[in-house]
Amino acid sequence: MTPADPHAWFPQFYGNLAIRTLAGACRWTISGQIREEAPDNPTKPPRRKAPIDVRHLLSGCTSSCKHAGPLRGAFALDETCLLTLDELTAAIPNAANTAFYLQAHTDGLVVLDIEPDCPPGVATDLLRLPGILYSELSMSGRGFHLILPMPTNFHDFPVAAGKRVLREEHGWYELLLDHWTTFTRQPVPGRDIAQEDAVPTAPAFASIEDLYAELAVNARESSGASASAVDTAEDMPDIPYSQAIVEQTLSNARHQLRDPSDFNHDMSRWEFSVLASLYGWMRTQLRAYSALGVEYSAGDTAWLLYKTALDVIPARPKHSERRNGRPFLLDRAAALVADREACAASAN
Repeated sequence: MTPADPHAWFPQFYGNLAIRTLAGACRWTISGQIREEAPDNPTKPPRRKAPIDVRHLLSGCTSSCKHAGPLRGAFALDETCLLTLDELTAAIPNAANTAFYLQAHTDGLVVLDIEPDCPPGVATDLLRLPGILYSELSMSGRGFHLILPMPTNFHDFPVAAGKRVLREEHGWYELLLDHWTTFTRQPVPGRDIAQEDAVPTAPAFASIEDLYAELAVNARESSGASASAVDTAEDMPDIPYSQAIVEQTLSNARHQLRDPSDFNHDMSRWEFSVLASLYGWMRTQLRAYSALGVEYSAGDTAWLLYKTALDVIPARPKHSERRNGRPFLLDRAAALVADREACAASAN
């Protein structure tokens, strides 16, 4: 073994039994900055962080290839784009990270992702969970990744078991069930472990089963509503008080929105989260004006939500696409409205 061997750099990672359990699955790659096409500014295409197609990278593909550039996102969760951990380590020994697509049903493990803004007391409680198989610092150095056994009560909550992620209501932590995890391989500092051991009270959760049950009980089944169920005119109609509704929604929500890093820079998930947050604030405004006798259709709400979202969601090439005959973001707004109205109807 030489100093150039990553096994020597990160022995607690490569020698960990949980990591070795996952190592043989052909779902490993690295997370890197990939470019998106930007027709309006081809000299400075936008970048986003994502798991890359590592086989494409290793093939030495250049700009003359069909997919320009050496980095492109992984589009398949198998040997088409990915490697085993040992293959990845041998091919790119100096990689800054490793990324793995976890499938709890197959792997028998889950990942607890503790966000940097999680209150220290809550984070300490989570770090004291019994049965942690592997722990590390997140990329920010202020959050944590923990690997734990799949809860024995996993299938007691069918709706939750079918989710990709279970999130704590404040966004402080989430349980990854069918999702990418980027491992830094950086161990939790000894001082943090000492602080955990010094806490005299019992932890908030006695087991991973307790934590899972707490998150799973709040998981709701998808309404199944389709964006096409919401009819939107070709152009924005004349909606009463539209400017006031948009401005007040932005005023209330702007500083409450989550950051793309909370979603591992998955921009589609982040955008839908923004739409959901804006919708929650907008409902307050719509109810206020409805009290004056104004009626707002689902299509009106989708248009208002779309106009509000344009002010806080940065443009990206995908937004120039159309879905169901309308701009991409308007269709996503319609999908959000359809889902929320279907859930409200089923609750009545």
